[in-house]
Amino acid sequence: MRKYFLTFALSMMSLTAFAQADYEKIMSEKIAKLEATRSTDEFQSLANDFDRIGKKETKQWLPSYYAALAYLQKGRMQMQAGKMFELSINAGIADKYLDQAEAIAGNNNSEIHLLRKMAYSLRMMENPAERYMTDGMKAMEELKKAETLDPNNPRVALIKAEDTYFTPEQYGGSKEKGLEQFKAALVKFNAFKPKTALDPNWGKSEAEYFLSGAAK
Repeated sequence: MRKYFLTFALSMMSLTAFAQADYEKIMSEKIAKLEATRSTDEFQSLANDFDRIGKKETKQWLPSYYAALAYLQKGRMQMQAGKMFELSINAGIADKYLDQAEAIAGNNNSEIHLLRKMAYSLRMMENPAERYMTDGMKAMEELKKAETLDPNNPRVALIKAEDTYFTPEQYGGSKEKGLEQFKAALVKFNAFKPKTALDPNWGKSEAEYFLSGAAK
């Protein structure tokens, strides 16, 4: 009987290890696609994929985090194309996934607060004149929380640089100031080491893109 229980325990450990390896493999593939895609349809497809993974891996916060990121990137791409009518919708769905991620990871996660900042900013951009004092202010609060929780988070530096780059000089921004901040962000990216292979590690290529002059 004792031998049976030992065999059963070893079998369960093997199955757990296999399931973990399978989860990490699938997540790695999806994250790589998320960082490479430039299509709103692909962002939507990946968001759906991360949603399915999250429903299966209920103790993992990263699937919900990446589902939120996919919706935010989809919205940012729509904004760049001048399609402003769905920004609030994408931001709202992203918030739902961030609530799920926070329920698992806790409220002291710099990466989650940064995505909340991005969601508020996306919602604001649907009507900046009306929403700056509401969503705009909340975006600034979330950015401050993200930076306080992890001053070395390169994605916080990246988003701050973006904000400065696209803010007119009369409101305190400029392309020149933004480029200096992108340089500082790149230094942080070069020093950054994610906690695991699946933890957030996106953004470096965007900083390099702006510094290359391609954004002009």
